[in-house]
Amino acid sequence: MRYEAPATAKAAAKLLLGAKGSAKILAGGTDLLVQLRSGMKPPGLVVDIKHIAAMSGIKKERGGFRIGAAVPSAVMGENKGLGKAWPGVVEATGLIGSTQIQGRATMAGNLCNASPAADSVPALAAAGAVARIAGPGKRRDIPAEKIATGPGKTSLKKGELVESIFLPKRPPRSGDAYLRFIPRTEMDIAAASAGVNLTLDRKGVCTAARVALGAVGPRVILSAKAAKALIGTRLEDSALEGFAAACSAAATPIDDKRGTKEFKTHVAGVLARRAAVIAYERAGGKP
Repeated sequence: MRYEAPATAKAAAKLLLGAKGSAKILAGGTDLLVQLRSGMKPPGLVVDIKHIAAMSGIKKERGGFRIGAAVPSAVMGENKGLGKAWPGVVEATGLIGSTQIQGRATMAGNLCNASPAADSVPALAAAGAVARIAGPGKRRDIPAEKIATGPGKTSLKKGELVESIFLPKRPPRSGDAYLRFIPRTEMDIAAASAGVNLTLDRKGVCTAARVALGAVGPRVILSAKAAKALIGTRLEDSALEGFAAACSAAATPIDDKRGTKEFKTHVAGVLARRAAVIAYERAGGKP
């Protein structure tokens, strides 16, 4: 196994493109190292991106935030501006593993590992986050929810890697939230999860919404029908009931050791409803 630590995204892309056999990105390593120790066949090349300056910081951009692909979860949690603007995203990223793991784990790595149960992905999808892709050609931007195409699979082409993730400027009176259900109290992956992002008018009426469900399908589910159930309402009980039902209807889970399909379908609606209420209150709405 060959190890390389390039200083630029262009150099990293060149290494990935020229790799013979499989190649893996090392950001935090919290997924890759576990996989290797679990008996996965070692890749022919490991490209460490932690030494790339453009991938190692958080900066303000066009009223939003650009987060480098190598930024650990703990660093995100310490950024007060980011936490104030996008608390749901920061909270979701803060659920990735233990305190020790968060000192290494990255949001971009969580995204590119392409687990259906990844905590950061529903929050990113609900936020309308955009991933910047570096590769052999020009950089390109794609919605974060389009990175994973299925369990362990991504839309990235040979030689491409995520350079950063952009969280856009928030409109006034907006709020987001993320919730998950895990079988154990700590250190487990989600059986179902939900991210909700809302914008309200001055009267507390929801004017825009994005709703994403995790762990209840082969990839994150961005539900336009569920979002529509909230728009034009003040999140009255009747609206929330219809919203929860729409979220459950959008879920397509499987039976496994973390729960039955019926259980996960129900929990997806419950979590989404609770997350919507939190997002509403964060946006300035009064229940």
